Amino acid sequence: MLAFIARRLMIAAPTVVLISMLVFGLQKLLPGDPVLAMAGEDRDPAVLEALREQYRLNDPVAVQYATWIAGAAQGDLGVSLRTRQPVADLIAAKAPVTLQLAAMALGFALLIGVPMGVLSAVKQNTWADYLANAVALSGLSVPNFWLGIMLILLVSVNLGWLPASGYVSPSEDFARSMQTMLMPAFVLGTGLAATLMRHTRSAMLGVLRADYVRTARAKGLSERRVILKHALRNALVPVITVSALIFGELLGGAVLTEQIFTIPGFGKLVVDAVFTRDYAVVQGIVLCTAVAFILLNLAADVAQRALNPRLRDAP
Repeated sequence: MLAFIARRLMIAAPTVVLISMLVFGLQKLLPGDPVLAMAGEDRDPAVLEALREQYRLNDPVAVQYATWIAGAAQGDLGVSLRTRQPVADLIAAKAPVTLQLAAMALGFALLIGVPMGVLSAVKQNTWADYLANAVALSGLSVPNFWLGIMLILLVSVNLGWLPASGYVSPSEDFARSMQTMLMPAFVLGTGLAATLMRHTRSAMLGVLRADYVRTARAKGLSERRVILKHALRNALVPVITVSALIFGELLGGAVLTEQIFTIPGFGKLVVDAVFTRDYAVVQGIVLCTAVAFILLNLAADVAQRALNPRLRDAP
Protein backbone atom coordinates (compact mmCIF):
# COMPACT_ATOMS: atom_id res chain seq x y z
CA MET A 1 0.00 0.00 0.00
CA LEU A 2 2.82 2.44 0.82
CA ALA A 3 4.47 1.74 -2.53
CA PHE A 4 1.13 2.41 -4.26
CA ILE A 5 0.73 5.74 -2.45
CA ALA A 6 4.31 6.71 -3.28
CA ARG A 7 3.75 5.99 -7.00
CA ARG A 8 0.57 8.06 -7.03
CA LEU A 9 2.30 10.97 -5.31
CA MET A 10 5.09 10.85 -7.90
CA ILE A 11 2.46 11.13 -10.63
CA ALA A 12 0.64 13.89 -8.76
CA ALA A 13 3.70 16.16 -8.47
CA PRO A 14 4.06 16.99 -12.20
CA THR A 15 0.27 17.25 -12.45
CA VAL A 16 0.25 19.98 -9.81
CA VAL A 17 3.06 21.82 -11.61
CA LEU A 18 1.18 21.64 -14.94
CA ILE A 19 -2.02 22.90 -13.30
CA SER A 20 -0.15 25.78 -11.67
CA MET A 21 1.29 26.79 -15.05
CA LEU A 22 -2.16 26.73 -16.66
CA VAL A 23 -3.72 28.70 -13.82
CA PHE A 24 -1.01 31.34 -13.87
CA GLY A 25 -0.88 31.59 -17.65
CA LEU A 26 -4.63 31.79 -18.24
CA GLN A 27 -4.99 34.35 -15.47
CA LYS A 28 -2.56 36.63 -17.33
CA LEU A 29 -4.75 36.44 -20.45
CA LEU A 30 -7.72 38.07 -18.70
CA PRO A 31 -8.45 41.60 -19.94
CA GLY A 32 -7.90 44.62 -17.72
CA ASP A 33 -5.18 45.91 -15.45
CA PRO A 34 -5.35 44.86 -11.78
CA VAL A 35 -3.31 47.90 -10.77
CA LEU A 36 -5.96 50.23 -12.20
CA ALA A 37 -8.66 48.40 -10.26
CA MET A 38 -6.55 48.59 -7.12
CA ALA A 39 -5.67 52.27 -7.48
CA GLY A 40 -9.29 53.33 -7.81
CA GLU A 41 -9.68 56.99 -8.74
CA ASP A 42 -6.01 57.76 -8.12
CA ARG A 43 -4.56 57.27 -11.59
CA ASP A 44 -1.27 59.07 -10.93
CA PRO A 45 1.32 57.35 -13.20
CA ALA A 46 3.88 57.42 -10.39
CA VAL A 47 1.48 55.63 -8.05
CA LEU A 48 0.61 53.05 -10.69
CA GLU A 49 4.29 52.39 -11.41
CA ALA A 50 5.04 52.05 -7.69
CA LEU A 51 2.26 49.49 -7.32
CA ARG A 52 3.55 47.50 -10.28
CA GLU A 53 7.02 47.47 -8.80
CA GLN A 54 5.68 46.53 -5.36
CA TYR A 55 3.79 43.53 -6.70
CA ARG A 56 6.50 42.70 -9.29
CA LEU A 57 4.07 43.06 -12.18
CA ASN A 58 6.80 44.57 -14.36
CA ASP A 59 8.84 41.36 -14.25
CA PRO A 60 8.66 38.92 -17.18
CA VAL A 61 5.84 36.40 -16.93
CA ALA A 62 8.29 33.53 -16.46
CA VAL A 63 9.95 35.33 -13.54
CA GLN A 64 6.55 36.12 -12.01
CA TYR A 65 5.54 32.46 -12.25
CA ALA A 66 8.82 31.22 -10.78
CA THR A 67 8.49 33.64 -7.87
CA TRP A 68 4.87 32.64 -7.26
CA ILE A 69 5.37 28.87 -7.45
CA ALA A 70 8.47 29.04 -5.25
CA GLY A 71 6.48 30.89 -2.61
CA ALA A 72 3.49 28.53 -3.01
CA ALA A 73 5.76 25.55 -2.34
CA GLN A 74 6.57 27.17 1.03
CA GLY A 75 2.96 28.05 1.81
CA ASP A 76 3.18 31.66 0.61
CA LEU A 77 0.50 32.25 -2.04
CA GLY A 78 1.13 35.95 -2.32
CA VAL A 79 -0.81 38.99 -1.17
CA SER A 80 -4.31 40.04 -2.22
CA LEU A 81 -4.23 43.10 -4.46
CA ARG A 82 -7.59 44.21 -3.10
CA THR A 83 -7.39 43.65 0.67
CA ARG A 84 -3.57 43.61 1.07
CA GLN A 85 -3.93 40.42 3.15
CA PRO A 86 -1.91 37.24 2.58
CA VAL A 87 -3.84 34.89 0.29
CA ALA A 88 -3.04 31.95 2.57
CA ASP A 89 -4.78 33.73 5.45
CA LEU A 90 -7.86 34.46 3.31
CA ILE A 91 -8.07 30.83 2.22
CA ALA A 92 -7.55 29.61 5.80
CA ALA A 93 -10.41 31.86 6.95
CA LYS A 94 -12.84 30.65 4.25
CA ALA A 95 -11.80 26.98 4.12
CA PRO A 96 -13.64 25.87 7.32
CA VAL A 97 -16.87 27.39 5.99
CA THR A 98 -16.65 25.61 2.64
CA LEU A 99 -15.48 22.37 4.27
CA GLN A 100 -18.49 22.37 6.59
CA LEU A 101 -20.90 23.07 3.73
CA ALA A 102 -19.28 20.44 1.49
CA ALA A 103 -19.24 17.78 4.22
CA MET A 104 -22.89 18.35 5.14
CA ALA A 105 -23.96 18.41 1.48
CA LEU A 106 -22.11 15.16 0.78
CA GLY A 107 -23.69 13.66 3.90
CA PHE A 108 -27.16 14.50 2.60
CA ALA A 109 -26.23 13.11 -0.82
CA LEU A 110 -25.02 9.81 0.64
CA LEU A 111 -27.98 9.44 3.02
CA ILE A 112 -30.43 9.99 0.17
CA GLY A 113 -28.65 8.66 -2.91
CA VAL A 114 -27.14 5.36 -1.73
CA PRO A 115 -30.31 3.89 -0.09
CA MET A 116 -32.38 4.98 -3.11
CA GLY A 117 -29.87 3.38 -5.48
CA VAL A 118 -29.89 0.11 -3.53
CA LEU A 119 -33.70 0.05 -3.38
CA SER A 120 -33.97 0.82 -7.09
CA ALA A 121 -31.60 -2.01 -8.01
CA VAL A 122 -33.16 -4.58 -5.66
CA LYS A 123 -36.68 -3.66 -6.82
CA GLN A 124 -35.77 -3.33 -10.49
CA ASN A 125 -38.69 -2.68 -12.86
CA THR A 126 -41.16 -2.14 -10.00
CA TRP A 127 -42.94 1.01 -8.81
CA ALA A 128 -40.11 1.61 -6.31
CA ASP A 129 -37.56 1.60 -9.14
CA TYR A 130 -39.62 3.98 -11.26
CA LEU A 131 -40.22 6.30 -8.30
CA ALA A 132 -36.51 6.39 -7.39
CA ASN A 133 -35.56 7.19 -10.98
CA ALA A 134 -38.19 9.93 -11.14
CA VAL A 135 -36.86 11.48 -7.93
CA ALA A 136 -33.28 11.28 -9.26
CA LEU A 137 -34.31 12.94 -12.52
CA SER A 138 -36.06 15.68 -10.57
CA GLY A 139 -32.97 16.24 -8.44
CA LEU A 140 -30.82 16.66 -11.56
CA SER A 141 -33.34 18.92 -13.29
CA VAL A 142 -34.28 21.38 -10.54
CA PRO A 143 -31.82 24.33 -10.41
CA ASN A 144 -30.15 24.87 -7.05
CA PHE A 145 -30.94 28.59 -6.96
CA TRP A 146 -34.68 27.95 -7.50
CA LEU A 147 -34.81 25.24 -4.85
CA GLY A 148 -32.89 27.45 -2.43
CA ILE A 149 -35.28 30.37 -2.90
CA MET A 150 -38.33 28.13 -2.50
CA LEU A 151 -36.93 26.63 0.70
CA ILE A 152 -36.24 30.08 2.12
CA LEU A 153 -39.83 31.13 1.39
CA LEU A 154 -41.35 27.97 2.85
CA VAL A 155 -39.08 26.98 5.72
CA SER A 156 -37.82 30.40 6.86
CA VAL A 157 -40.42 32.99 5.85
CA ASN A 158 -43.66 31.01 6.20
CA LEU A 159 -42.79 28.43 8.85
CA GLY A 160 -39.92 30.17 10.65
CA TRP A 161 -38.11 26.91 11.36
CA LEU A 162 -34.62 27.84 10.14
CA PRO A 163 -32.71 31.10 9.52
CA ALA A 164 -32.97 32.32 5.94
CA SER A 165 -29.30 33.22 5.53
CA GLY A 166 -26.05 33.95 7.32
CA TYR A 167 -23.35 31.83 8.87
CA VAL A 168 -22.28 31.06 12.43
CA SER A 169 -19.06 29.21 13.20
CA PRO A 170 -19.47 25.87 15.03
CA SER A 171 -16.94 27.07 17.60
CA GLU A 172 -19.23 29.98 18.50
CA ASP A 173 -22.60 28.21 18.55
CA PHE A 174 -22.72 24.64 17.23
CA ALA A 175 -26.51 24.34 17.21
CA ARG A 176 -26.96 27.66 15.43
CA SER A 177 -24.24 26.74 12.94
CA MET A 178 -26.07 23.53 12.03
CA GLN A 179 -29.32 25.45 11.61
CA THR A 180 -27.79 27.98 9.22
CA MET A 181 -26.15 25.23 7.16
CA LEU A 182 -29.04 22.76 6.90
CA MET A 183 -30.87 24.38 4.00
CA PRO A 184 -27.86 25.19 1.80
CA ALA A 185 -26.41 21.73 2.43
CA PHE A 186 -29.74 20.12 1.54
CA VAL A 187 -30.01 22.21 -1.64
CA LEU A 188 -26.56 21.06 -2.77
CA GLY A 189 -27.08 17.51 -1.53
CA THR A 190 -30.27 16.83 -3.50
CA GLY A 191 -28.63 17.28 -6.87
CA LEU A 192 -25.61 15.24 -5.82
CA ALA A 193 -27.89 12.54 -4.37
CA ALA A 194 -29.36 12.00 -7.83
CA THR A 195 -25.89 11.39 -9.25
CA LEU A 196 -24.96 8.98 -6.46
CA MET A 197 -28.30 7.20 -6.81
CA ARG A 198 -27.67 6.47 -10.50
CA HIS A 199 -24.12 5.23 -9.86
CA THR A 200 -25.22 3.09 -6.90
CA ARG A 201 -28.07 1.56 -8.89
CA SER A 202 -25.81 0.73 -11.83
CA ALA A 203 -23.14 -0.81 -9.59
CA MET A 204 -25.69 -2.81 -7.58
CA LEU A 205 -27.32 -4.22 -10.72
CA GLY A 206 -23.94 -5.51 -11.87
CA VAL A 207 -23.02 -6.95 -8.48
CA LEU A 208 -26.38 -8.68 -7.91
CA ARG A 209 -25.76 -10.76 -11.06
CA ALA A 210 -22.32 -11.88 -9.87
CA ASP A 211 -21.55 -15.52 -9.06
CA TYR A 212 -20.60 -14.88 -5.43
CA VAL A 213 -24.00 -13.30 -4.77
CA ARG A 214 -25.77 -16.35 -6.21
CA THR A 215 -23.51 -18.55 -4.07
CA ALA A 216 -24.38 -16.55 -0.95
CA ARG A 217 -28.07 -17.00 -1.67
CA ALA A 218 -27.57 -20.71 -2.33
CA LYS A 219 -26.01 -21.05 1.12
CA GLY A 220 -29.29 -19.91 2.63
CA LEU A 221 -28.19 -16.47 3.79
CA SER A 222 -30.96 -13.96 4.33
CA GLU A 223 -31.64 -11.52 1.51
CA ARG A 224 -30.85 -8.62 3.83
CA ARG A 225 -27.40 -10.04 4.61
CA VAL A 226 -26.70 -10.85 0.97
CA ILE A 227 -27.52 -7.30 -0.10
CA LEU A 228 -25.86 -5.37 2.73
CA LYS A 229 -22.78 -7.51 3.39
CA HIS A 230 -21.92 -9.07 0.04
CA ALA A 231 -23.45 -6.91 -2.69
CA LEU A 232 -23.36 -3.39 -1.26
CA ARG A 233 -19.74 -3.58 -0.11
CA ASN A 234 -18.51 -4.26 -3.63
CA ALA A 235 -20.98 -1.86 -5.23
CA LEU A 236 -19.63 0.97 -3.10
CA VAL A 237 -16.23 0.87 -4.83
CA PRO A 238 -17.23 3.10 -7.79
CA VAL A 239 -19.49 5.17 -5.53
CA ILE A 240 -16.47 6.10 -3.39
CA THR A 241 -14.66 7.45 -6.42
CA VAL A 242 -17.67 9.51 -7.47
CA SER A 243 -18.11 10.81 -3.92
CA ALA A 244 -14.49 11.94 -3.79
CA LEU A 245 -14.87 13.83 -7.06
CA ILE A 246 -18.11 15.41 -5.85
CA PHE A 247 -16.49 16.50 -2.60
CA GLY A 248 -13.61 18.04 -4.54
CA GLU A 249 -16.09 19.90 -6.72
CA LEU A 250 -17.86 21.24 -3.63
CA LEU A 251 -14.57 22.48 -2.22
CA GLY A 252 -14.23 24.65 -5.29
CA GLY A 253 -17.14 26.66 -3.96
CA ALA A 254 -20.86 26.42 -4.68
CA VAL A 255 -21.15 29.98 -5.94
CA LEU A 256 -24.92 30.31 -6.42
CA THR A 257 -25.84 28.52 -3.21
CA GLU A 258 -23.38 30.55 -1.16
CA GLN A 259 -24.70 33.76 -2.70
CA ILE A 260 -28.34 32.89 -2.03
CA PHE A 261 -27.75 31.94 1.60
CA THR A 262 -25.05 34.58 2.22
CA ILE A 263 -22.40 32.06 3.19
CA PRO A 264 -18.85 33.51 3.25
CA GLY A 265 -17.10 30.57 1.62
CA PHE A 266 -14.82 30.03 -1.38
CA GLY A 267 -17.60 30.86 -3.82
CA LYS A 268 -18.02 34.47 -2.73
CA LEU A 269 -14.25 34.89 -2.39
CA VAL A 270 -13.65 33.71 -5.97
CA VAL A 271 -16.44 35.86 -7.41
CA ASP A 272 -15.13 38.99 -5.68
CA ALA A 273 -11.56 38.20 -6.76
CA VAL A 274 -12.53 37.71 -10.42
CA PHE A 275 -14.48 40.96 -10.61
CA THR A 276 -11.66 42.95 -9.00
CA ARG A 277 -8.94 41.13 -10.99
CA ASP A 278 -7.32 39.96 -7.79
CA TYR A 279 -5.01 37.49 -9.52
CA ALA A 280 -3.27 36.18 -6.43
CA VAL A 281 -6.52 35.13 -4.73
CA VAL A 282 -7.89 33.35 -7.82
CA GLN A 283 -4.59 31.55 -8.42
CA GLY A 284 -4.32 30.49 -4.78
CA ILE A 285 -7.87 29.12 -4.57
CA VAL A 286 -7.64 27.24 -7.87
CA LEU A 287 -4.27 25.75 -6.91
CA CYS A 288 -5.53 24.65 -3.48
CA THR A 289 -8.67 23.16 -5.05
CA ALA A 290 -6.60 21.24 -7.60
CA VAL A 291 -4.36 19.83 -4.87
CA ALA A 292 -7.47 18.86 -2.89
CA PHE A 293 -8.85 17.04 -5.94
CA ILE A 294 -5.63 15.06 -6.32
CA LEU A 295 -5.50 14.13 -2.63
CA LEU A 296 -9.18 13.12 -2.64
CA ASN A 297 -8.59 10.87 -5.65
CA LEU A 298 -5.68 9.28 -3.82
CA ALA A 299 -7.87 8.74 -0.75
CA ALA A 300 -10.56 7.18 -2.95
CA ASP A 301 -8.03 4.78 -4.51
CA VAL A 302 -6.81 3.75 -1.06
CA ALA A 303 -10.40 3.19 0.13
CA GLN A 304 -11.14 1.09 -2.97
CA ARG A 305 -8.20 -1.17 -2.24
CA ALA A 306 -9.31 -1.52 1.36
CA LEU A 307 -12.84 -2.53 0.32
CA ASN A 308 -11.90 -4.77 -2.61
CA PRO A 309 -9.12 -7.31 -1.85
CA ARG A 310 -8.72 -8.05 -5.58
CA LEU A 311 -7.31 -4.57 -6.12
CA ARG A 312 -4.63 -4.82 -3.44
CA ASP A 313 -2.16 -6.68 -5.66
CA ALA A 314 -2.85 -4.49 -8.70
CA PRO A 315 -0.09 -2.07 -9.76
